[in-house]
Amino acid sequence: MKPTILVVDDEPSIVLSLQVLMQRAGFDVRIARDGDEALRSVESFTPDLILLDAMMPKRDGFDVCQTLRTNPAWKSLPIIMLTARSRDVERQKGLALGATDYITKPFSTRDLLTTVRRHLGLPAAGRVEPAP
Repeated sequence: MKPTILVVDDEPSIVLSLQVLMQRAGFDVRIARDGDEALRSVESFTPDLILLDAMMPKRDGFDVCQTLRTNPAWKSLPIIMLTARSRDVERQKGLALGATDYITKPFSTRDLLTTVRRHLGLPAAGRVEPAP
């Protein structure tokens, strides 16, 4: 059974790129376009890992991460926050609220896949074609 990745981002082009990248790497992918949709999605089906944009309208990724961590069932769910904000204070905030890892945009697809596979306990994979 393939691991399932929940991609949470409000930017359609980033969602599409991450979806294609993760599917090419052999993962099942689910999509949420805002924080509320992400929480509803996790309630209905817990993914193996979440790629979570920090800056979204309505409920941002920091709030989603903190909300997920209050539920004991999701305490160990890997959450990788993705954001254009590279300031160290933002990174510290994400990690303090329970993010497993924090990656700034733009990011290397190879590095992202390596990080995803590491947090899923999977061996590093070979070359992956870049997402369009």
